[in-house]
Amino acid sequence: MVRLPVPRTVNSNSKLLSKKNHCLSLLKLSSSVKHVSQIHAQILVSGLQQDTNLLTELIRFCSLSPSKHLSYAHSLLYNSLDSLPPSWNFLIRGYASGDAPKNAIRVFHRMRKEGVGPNNFTFPFVLKACVTCLALEEGKQVHADIFKFGLDCDVYVNNNLVHLYGSCKRVWDACKVFDEMPVRSIVSWNSVITACVQNLWLGDAIWNFVKMKDFGFEPNETTMLIMLSLCAQIGNLSLGRWIHSQVIERGMTLNCQLGTALVDMYAKSGDLGYAKLVFDRMEKKNVWTWSAMILGLAQHGFGKEGLELFLKMKESVSICPNYVTFLGVLCACSHAGLVDEGFRYFYEMEHRHGIRPMVIHYGAMVDILGRAGNLEEAYNFLMDVPFQPDPILWRTLLSACSIHNANVSDGLVDKVRKKLLELEPRRSENFVIIANMYADAGMWETATNVRRTMRDGGLKKIGGESCIVLEGSIHQFFSGCSKDDHESIELLLDGLNLNMKMVNSL
Repeated sequence: MVRLPVPRTVNSNSKLLSKKNHCLSLLKLSSSVKHVSQIHAQILVSGLQQDTNLLTELIRFCSLSPSKHLSYAHSLLYNSLDSLPPSWNFLIRGYASGDAPKNAIRVFHRMRKEGVGPNNFTFPFVLKACVTCLALEEGKQVHADIFKFGLDCDVYVNNNLVHLYGSCKRVWDACKVFDEMPVRSIVSWNSVITACVQNLWLGDAIWNFVKMKDFGFEPNETTMLIMLSLCAQIGNLSLGRWIHSQVIERGMTLNCQLGTALVDMYAKSGDLGYAKLVFDRMEKKNVWTWSAMILGLAQHGFGKEGLELFLKMKESVSICPNYVTFLGVLCACSHAGLVDEGFRYFYEMEHRHGIRPMVIHYGAMVDILGRAGNLEEAYNFLMDVPFQPDPILWRTLLSACSIHNANVSDGLVDKVRKKLLELEPRRSENFVIIANMYADAGMWETATNVRRTMRDGGLKKIGGESCIVLEGSIHQFFSGCSKDDHESIELLLDGLNLNMKMVNSL
């Protein structure tokens, strides 16, 4: 009997591939977790299950690919007898970028427990997870580990530390990390400016923006976006215009993101003419651009113009409105006194566009009804909302009652007053509104009793505040200033007076 030779498929490439390299090649070609599980089975059959390189590639795919399977990667890593830092880094990164950032912190703790040393690729993603969870205490422990492993000079790690402390409202710590950085990047400057803006350290934010050029760093688009958000937040038009001039001077392209930030800044700072000018010159606009312009018009009393722009958006472009768009639309209806249209848009928001109304949208509806004097309807609307109305909603309605001189002895005003004081019994603003309502109605004794209740409870009326912008600086004034404050104010007024005389003499 003659045994015939088994034919073999000759492939020049496969000859050079070992079983390990063949599995690595298959992993690179895989496109689903099902493929990975099949390759994993082949690895087990081939006796390569303890190969750290193969394990790392398996975990990388399961953690970072579009079809990620973190539980599978988790199981692979925790059941391995030996693993390299990259395997842990991939899993931490996968969790930190997903819906379960706390798991990234847990994996890091397990990594330390297993005696695997973290490196400069580990800490940024652990810190990112801490930011997402606002886990300050865990972040501090990670900061201590950064020192232990000698990575306190790593610029990428330090950038994430600045971001962590800024996000957790520890701006002093964020600035301390930044000041002690031996090496900085443009991201470092953007991170510390962001931390200052988020925590209302506005003077420090502006100072860092000015100083970065002295250290050899030119602001980039991200820097400009941060500074424009600051200007919009404080309504500093002169600073915003200067930032805009810097954008033009540096030849930055007016893309969708930068243009939207400019529209938002000009609108919130009250210069609707420039906001519209930037809006019209933008070649590409997204839903945020349209929303910023609509909301800006609405908030400054141009309700009908805001609604016209909303209709133009729906007719001329294929952009679906979002929750901010509808906030602008409802605000426009409020200023234009369009109650029926407000209810229609509120209904369309959820039932036509699938946008579930937020508390702020319910507040806008209360404002629409309150401004129109439909106080009873506004109260019934609040009683039917699918959640516990917060103090802001009740205060909006109480303010509407005050504006329309509602009868304070009326049952509605009394019910609103009781609801508000139940939720915020220690907020002086509530007592001031109520006392003023009684005073306007000529019920002086009752108004006095309300103020006495405030005084006996240790509550103080928040002082009035105003501000002016002079030569780029914001000067704030409070009622009840001390003598020293009066002297500085008088000096400032003398300077303004002199400046006006000089202008008039020209």
